[in-house]
Amino acid sequence: MGKVRTKMIKRTARELLEKYPDLFIWDFEHNKRVVSRLVDVKSKRVRNQIAGYITHLVAIQLKRQQR
Repeated sequence: MGKVRTKMIKRTARELLEKYPDLFIWDFEHNKRVVSRLVDVKSKRVRNQIAGYITHLVAIQLKRQQR
């Protein structure tokens, strides 16, 4: 079984990706820095979870475009 992401992580990631689609790319490190600039997150763990889910969503979008 994989790790479970909370609704807050998914909702925040989708909102950020919807508002700023040009800022995010397939690179986790880049997305991590962008998330820390856009959202006031208290913990590194939550920031990393949001950035990781955004990276996952961007990868899915790229795969769909290649088809």
